[in-house]
Amino acid sequence: MSTATTTATQPRRAASTWHQPFVYVIAATAILVSIIPVLYVWISGFRSSADLNSDPAGWPDPWFLGNYANVLSSSRFWGSVFSSSLVAVGTTLGVVVLGIAAAYVIARYQFAGRQGLYAFFSAGLMFPVTVAALPLSILLRDLDLNGTFVGLIIPQVAFALPVTIIILVPFLRAIPKELEEAASIDGTSRLGFFWFIMLPLSGPGLVTVGVLAFLGSWNGYLLPLLVMAAGGMPQDLWTLPLGVQQFSTQYSQDTGAVLAYTSLAMIPALAFFLIAEKRIVSGLAGAVKG
Repeated sequence: MSTATTTATQPRRAASTWHQPFVYVIAATAILVSIIPVLYVWISGFRSSADLNSDPAGWPDPWFLGNYANVLSSSRFWGSVFSSSLVAVGTTLGVVVLGIAAAYVIARYQFAGRQGLYAFFSAGLMFPVTVAALPLSILLRDLDLNGTFVGLIIPQVAFALPVTIIILVPFLRAIPKELEEAASIDGTSRLGFFWFIMLPLSGPGLVTVGVLAFLGSWNGYLLPLLVMAAGGMPQDLWTLPLGVQQFSTQYSQDTGAVLAYTSLAMIPALAFFLIAEKRIVSGLAGAVKG
């Protein structure tokens, strides 16, 4: 019997070994497709526009620092950095606070309509920003929030809540009920259990939804376009995605400066993601197990 089993497993191992190189090839190809355009943008920012026009795929020779120096000395660039940071931090705080509050109730309380409420939030994934563009613009205009930071943060929080709750609810459900019962026996209120036990245990999930909300806000284009550009906010306070578009239009002939601006605009979000990468993976794994 053992000989037959060994003979049967040998073809499986051979097939697994045969397919393994292709898995690495596909993974390496996906990595290169993702990284090469980013590296091209960063490196090309160190080339002059004349050098780029003569040889678009060449290497900087010599390395030209003027593009990055011009962008970093621009007050408009730092105004966009301030706006993106303010909006991203405000959106992240709103998403984390409202998301954990709603997810905690849905995951840990028993009440009529609980599943319907969860389905209602899940249905929010089926409504893209483009569908809500016109009614949202009218609503913000009636509330006198067009062209304001608050008028941008509130819709971004609303559109990020469905994903946040879908991630947090199974994560919170996976926390054993015995912990809550033990805390109750020790005299801890539900609010105390939430604050002192639930929140620390939910750290990876909160980091995950916080990073996703931050990145979504930092890279958002359509909502800032509707609220800031169409709302009449000064161009010096537009977020970085709008700043990149405006800068590329104004300096369309200076390709090197546009690439330098684009490179600098993506660095904060990339650094934030790399710092929290491990927490994101553990948070998503906890949500899937839940």
